[in-house]
Amino acid sequence: MAQTGLLMFLCVLMLLVDQTRPQASRLKPKKDRRSKDREKDGDLKTQIDKLWREVNSLKEIQALQTVCLRGTKFHKKCYLAFDESKHFHEANEDCITKGGTLAIPRDSDENQALRDYGKKSVPGAAEFWLGINDMVNEGKFVDVNGVAINFFNWDRSQPNGGKRENCALFSQSSQGKWVDEACRSMKKYICEFLIP
Repeated sequence: MAQTGLLMFLCVLMLLVDQTRPQASRLKPKKDRRSKDREKDGDLKTQIDKLWREVNSLKEIQALQTVCLRGTKFHKKCYLAFDESKHFHEANEDCITKGGTLAIPRDSDENQALRDYGKKSVPGAAEFWLGINDMVNEGKFVDVNGVAINFFNWDRSQPNGGKRENCALFSQSSQGKWVDEACRSMKKYICEFLIP
């Protein structure tokens, strides 16, 4: 009887061992499947993020094209004039909100393009703000991003305002020459948008 009991015990034990092996092997694929699902989810999320970036980039390009259609395009810039008058800082903030800065002519061709566009788009405006100032260092003019200006088109005896006049104006009446002015003055302005 003891032998029969031992034999029965061994048979039951073998059945249990045999039953647990398939279950253990079945658990591994589930774990692998879960990690594969996570990898797929990660890849999918990466692809969705990439698509969102592309959509946003296309929206920016479309907005820039709209600006260029409403304004004018010159080399790798678009200019858009605004008929309302604002202080220098308000005008620059408005340009930044729209995705640009106040216009900054970097050479005589850009200066001439601004002059032509200003005459056409804001007729009667004698002056408009440029994105140029010497607020930080008197006499050292920089653009609104703090980059030193290498091209200047000052009118005779300009700049002459000392510490009172730190912002640059484009003067239509002086054939596109620049004048320094108090930044709190109310002037019309032209925004510039870089084309990628």
